[in-house]
Amino acid sequence: MNRLLPPIAGLVLLSFASLCTTAAHAADKPNIVFIFADDWGWGDLSCHGHPYVKTPNIDRLAKEGTDFHRFTVASGVCSPSRTAVMTGHFPARYNIDGHFAWVPSNSKRNMPDWLSPKAPLLPRFLQQAGYATAHFGKWHLSNNMIPDSPLPGEYGYYEYGAFNCAGEQMPVHEDTRNAIAFIEKSHNQKKPFFINLWIHEPHTPFHTVPKYRWRFRDLEEPYNIYASVLSHADDRIGEVLDALDRLKLTDNTLVIFSSDNGPARAARPTELELMHDTATGAGYGIGGAKGITGGRKGYKGALFECGIGVPFIARWPGKIAAGKMDESSLISAVDLLPTFCEVAGVKLPNDYKPDGISQVSTLMGNVSPVRTKPLFWKMSGTWPIRETQPYHWVSHAVVHENWKLLTNRDASHWELYDLAAGPYEKTDLKGKKPEVVRQLMRQLNQWKETLPAQPTGDVFSAERTETTPAPRK
Repeated sequence: MNRLLPPIAGLVLLSFASLCTTAAHAADKPNIVFIFADDWGWGDLSCHGHPYVKTPNIDRLAKEGTDFHRFTVASGVCSPSRTAVMTGHFPARYNIDGHFAWVPSNSKRNMPDWLSPKAPLLPRFLQQAGYATAHFGKWHLSNNMIPDSPLPGEYGYYEYGAFNCAGEQMPVHEDTRNAIAFIEKSHNQKKPFFINLWIHEPHTPFHTVPKYRWRFRDLEEPYNIYASVLSHADDRIGEVLDALDRLKLTDNTLVIFSSDNGPARAARPTELELMHDTATGAGYGIGGAKGITGGRKGYKGALFECGIGVPFIARWPGKIAAGKMDESSLISAVDLLPTFCEVAGVKLPNDYKPDGISQVSTLMGNVSPVRTKPLFWKMSGTWPIRETQPYHWVSHAVVHENWKLLTNRDASHWELYDLAAGPYEKTDLKGKKPEVVRQLMRQLNQWKETLPAQPTGDVFSAERTETTPAPRK
């Protein structure tokens, strides 16, 4: 028995040395904090020209990093946008083209009841590479009204505090407190960290705090409410930035601020009133939604540029240029998974085929990678066009190079815009560019043929019974 001890001791020493080497290597990896706001409009930042709201902390990110003006999310609503971030895939590949709701609604819209935990997932890729992973804030990759849906921890997070998920709902304003505690813990453990900080603001209900209502006391109540939640969110983001400074982690941390879609707006004039949300509690309703579009067309729920073109500010001192505006590089939410994985030194599995591409060189101010494949969107648009919702008729969109084509569900109506001329979609060029329309329509139809007819896998609640409406083909 004693003769075996030296070899075993050697193995122990070797293993310990390997662990030390791994730990030292992990400590050199950059941290990643991805701040994903909810319904934050392009113009809801003082650095984007908001007329009365000051966002000094997000402005600080822009001053110390680069403000990218051509970032688009993968949908005009939250759940598909979040699916794209998590998977690097267009959400239509999972039959997720609307928000997760209660089971009958999901079934009626041919949607699953949650994003499959078996899908390729960003936090799991990073977790396997030695990252401490956490999620704090909104979830909405299922819904709190579906109690048997998987918890966020099943998606590759070591820690989480969330709402719009099964289980206990985290109070919305505890997001950054939990994030800071996780940063401190990971720092003490000398582990690189990845945090999804998916803040609630400025989604309804608007949960106001007296301190922030007082800041905007001279504004009419709906504007006061909206301004107060923007300001409160900005201050909490500032607390995270201050924590990174205090721990001397700023230079080794990539911080990105963005939004899941554009600003919400009532379809018709709506009186301000209180509402109750089953996940977040009581607050002010849609009458307080006063998001700023920055001149872009549309609102939340639309595939025009204000619905999907959202703020995207990236800071990584010494790596990303400070005080720069990039108005030409096209970045998509499906690019985030391959981008974050390259930043973290993660080699993606050979059988994983993202719809996005790594944008590390773009973030660093170098030549943007050539996007050879178009970007696609799928939603449930309303046709014919409603006077109260003139921008919500689009069911499909495709962007290739500088061209953007939007169509209704049966492709009986379409519009064509040149995005090189700007994000404002003022001039429909379909009559002048029929060859471009034909090309984009062909690409769109080919993509639609690759989509599944209905969701599959372990993505259905036990509440799906014979009385639940059958999926729409």
